[in-house]
Amino acid sequence: MRARANRPSRPLRRVGQRGEHALDSYLSEVLGQPIRTVEHGPRAGDRPIRWAYGEADTQLGLVKIGSSARDRELVRHEAEVLRMLADRPLKVVVPPVVLHHGEWDGREVLLLSPPPTGSGKVPAGLLHAAIAEIAGLGRAPGGGSSSGVSLACPEPGRADGPAAGGPAVPYLGLDAERHPDGFAWHGDFVPANLAAGADGRLFVGNWERFGTGVPFGFDALHHFFHRALRRMGPAEAARACVAQAGITLEPFGLSSSQARRTAAHYLITLADRHRRDGHEPLGPPSAWLTPLIDQLEALP
Repeated sequence: MRARANRPSRPLRRVGQRGEHALDSYLSEVLGQPIRTVEHGPRAGDRPIRWAYGEADTQLGLVKIGSSARDRELVRHEAEVLRMLADRPLKVVVPPVVLHHGEWDGREVLLLSPPPTGSGKVPAGLLHAAIAEIAGLGRAPGGGSSSGVSLACPEPGRADGPAAGGPAVPYLGLDAERHPDGFAWHGDFVPANLAAGADGRLFVGNWERFGTGVPFGFDALHHFFHRALRRMGPAEAARACVAQAGITLEPFGLSSSQARRTAAHYLITLADRHRRDGHEPLGPPSAWLTPLIDQLEALP
């Protein structure tokens, strides 16, 4: 897999056409070829996602559409993040390519290169390497609490590459003392957004939640927590996230106490995200999070 910047040849523009095929007409005009789109199953939040097909029914990629103020902001943010990533010399992570970003009928439209297909389980070593590389990305577009310095991401300490599944080693240099402004995180580092490539790199999609200024390890905890949610309720998954934090973050050199504090910080950050989004997919935090935080605060 290769990531290469593919910037739109035309400026952002508004097309006022309405109707059933308006989006297809808009994309056909800006891309210079006949385009048809079809709905892509599950949606990101409540936002529609569609597949785009070009000439000879060739699959071009995924179309994200932001209609509400919050959704438009998220789509714009993802476009900015992906343009930033296109200029970074990433060794492990392969993000989607922005094929078009524009405005149609008051909505934000983002066309991205399609994810790879047929990927199996992602090796642990590859997950760890991708998490570490993302953590070192620095400032998010438009500001943020990171230092703005491009932080070098160390390679895993094995000669056979990042996808190796052997014993992990601490990612030296990713410590809070050296980077007091915190680290970056993908923000939705879950299996559905990941695909291992034949070249030993990891495709990572859905960057709309990318942010900076967080403790190292948020992506690893997010990955654990959302896998746990497949098997148990939110309160039990939150307790497991904290209880297993030492094991989850051990490959990155965090102590058990650091890992527990980071897990609590992550869960609070996630609950705050849900509050800002105006919905509570896990239920009220008073049911799944507050009792756990109260218990942790009572510990010596």
